[in-house]
Amino acid sequence: MELPKLNFQETFDFKFKKDKDKFFIYDLVRKTYLLLTPEEWVRQHWIHYYLTVKSYSTSALITEKKIVLNGLTKRVDLLVTEKTEPVVLIECKAPQVKLTEKTFEQTARYNSIIGAKEIILTNGLQHINAYYEDGQYRFYRPE
Repeated sequence: MELPKLNFQETFDFKFKKDKDKFFIYDLVRKTYLLLTPEEWVRQHWIHYYLTVKSYSTSALITEKKIVLNGLTKRVDLLVTEKTEPVVLIECKAPQVKLTEKTFEQTARYNSIIGAKEIILTNGLQHINAYYEDGQYRFYRPE
């Protein structure tokens, strides 16, 4: 399986397995193999980033958290917490999906329910980072 190189400085140690014609990637948070989709490839990079680079524990990372938005059940891709408080909401798209104002607004709507201080919208190749302060988002480039 040919996977795109994503825009991360680090190299992570992923575990893969193949069953029939499908590839799976091991999720350290859920402790199981998941179908390796383009979006999952991006999410797993962020999980490994927060575990290895930022030294968060697996219990601080929440994947596929259900929220209800305008009566519809949605799932956030990755939520980073500190002492159970939401800190960073990460919305993952497949590498071929363009990040637009519309996709950012989707992430901001999810965060209106979650209440994280920071959001990251990513397709693995491009990352849009924003802090939520004084009722508005302030975009920034991480160092």
